[in-house]
Amino acid sequence: MALGMALALAATPALAAQDKAGKKVDENIRLYRDLDMFGEALEYIYNQYVEKPDTQKLIRAAIRGMLQSLDPHSSYMDPKNYNEMMVNIRGEFGGLGIEVTMENGVVKVVSPIDDTPAAKAGILAGDYIIKIDGKPVKGMTLSQAVEKMRGKVGTPIVVTILRKGRKKPFDVRIVRDIIRIQSVKWDVVGDDIGYIRITQFNEQTSPKLREAIADLKKKLGKKLKGYIIDLRNNPGGLLDQARSVADMFLEHGEIVSIRGRHDSERLAATPGDLTNGKPVVVLINGGSASASEIVAGALQDHKRAVLIGTRSFGKGSVQKIIPLKDRSALRLTTERYYTPSGRSIQARGITPDHVVEQELPPELKDKADRLRTKGEAGLQGHLKNDKAKEVNAPSLVYVPRDKSKDTQLKAAIRFLHGESIAMLEKKPQAGKAKAAAEDADKAKKAGAPADGNGGKP
Repeated sequence: MALGMALALAATPALAAQDKAGKKVDENIRLYRDLDMFGEALEYIYNQYVEKPDTQKLIRAAIRGMLQSLDPHSSYMDPKNYNEMMVNIRGEFGGLGIEVTMENGVVKVVSPIDDTPAAKAGILAGDYIIKIDGKPVKGMTLSQAVEKMRGKVGTPIVVTILRKGRKKPFDVRIVRDIIRIQSVKWDVVGDDIGYIRITQFNEQTSPKLREAIADLKKKLGKKLKGYIIDLRNNPGGLLDQARSVADMFLEHGEIVSIRGRHDSERLAATPGDLTNGKPVVVLINGGSASASEIVAGALQDHKRAVLIGTRSFGKGSVQKIIPLKDRSALRLTTERYYTPSGRSIQARGITPDHVVEQELPPELKDKADRLRTKGEAGLQGHLKNDKAKEVNAPSLVYVPRDKSKDTQLKAAIRFLHGESIAMLEKKPQAGKAKAAAEDADKAKKAGAPADGNGGKP
C-alpha cells in the first residue's frame, strides 16, 4: 500500500508535466491550423478580389488588426510612424525650432524656440507660414507641413511668411539644425517656489530636470520653500525616464514594480535627493498618464510629495517597441506596473491627496463635458484591473494658459506656504478649523512649513 502511494505520488509530477506538454502541443497545432486558414483567406483575396490588391498593404492591415484586438495601446507602426515615434523618444530632430498649429488652412507660429534657426532668422509668434519651398500650405495637414519643415541638419528651407502689419508676404531662408524637444520647462512662482513643468518623458527629460532644479536653487537660494512638479496632461513616455525622475526626489525604496507573464522586476531608488528634502507638490489631472502616474504614484506612496488636482488617466501597462525587418515596428503591451505599495492604477487612476478642480471660464462652462475624460476605463477593450475596482468617473483635463487663473497651481502655492486650501477643494469639509489642521498635518508630513506665509518642426 505504501509502495502504491509512493508510486502514485511520484507519477503525479510526471502526469502534470505530460498534461502541460500535451496542452502546449495542442496550442501549437491550433496555431498552425489558424495560420493555414489565414494563408487560405489571403490567397482567395489575392486571386479573386475585383482589383489586384497590394499584398504589403494586406499583410500590414492584418498585423494592425491583430494588435488592435488586444488592447487600446498595442499597435502597428509603419516605417514612417515608427520614425516619428523615435524622434519623440530621442527628443531631438533636424528642423527649424518653432511650435506651430493650424489656423484657417495655413500654419500659424505659436512660438519660436529660443536659440534655434527660426528664432535667429526672425520668425515671430503669430506669423503665418503660407508656403514651404514655394509650395502652398493650403491643402496640407499640419503633420504634412511639419514633416516638410523637418529635414537633414544643415539643409536650407525657404518659408513664405504672412505677418500682421506688413502688406505683402515675404520669404525667409532658414538652415535646419538639431532641435531638442523641450520636455521640461521651469519658472519661479509665488516668489519663493520652483515650478517645473514636465510635458513628456523622453531622453532629454532627466538631464533637463537636473538643470531645472540646479537653476531654481541658484535663483532662489535660501528663499526656496519647495517645488511644484506639474504633470498635468503629460501622456507619459519612457519608463527609464519616469524612474530617473522619481529617483531625483527619493533617497531609497521601490519606485515601481513591473510584472509580465513570465517574469517581474522591481526598480528601486538610489541614494541622493537632488532637492535636499524640500517639500514637493505634484499636480495631476485626467490627462496625466503612464510614466506620469509612475512618478506621482511613487512619490505619493513614499509620502515624499502631496498630490493636488484631479484623478489621473489610469494607464497601468507597459508597452515594448519591437522593430521589424522592414523598419516598421510593433508597439506591444508586455507588462503591468504597480506602485510601491502594490497598487495597480490600471483603469482606476491615482486620486490626489487634495481634489481640486479648475475654475472654468464662462465661455467654457457649457463645454465642460468635452473637457473631461473617463481615462483608461473609458477605452474600448482596455485591460482589466487585476487588483481593485475600476473607476470611470470623468476627470477634468482643462489647464488655463494664464497662471493667474490656474486654480490647481494656486492651491499648490498656498499649500507650500502653509496656508489652508480647503476652500479650493472639491470635497466638502467639516469646518475651516479642521481643514486647516489637516492641511498643516499633511504639510508637516511632506516637509512643508506649517507656519509660513502641436507639432514642432
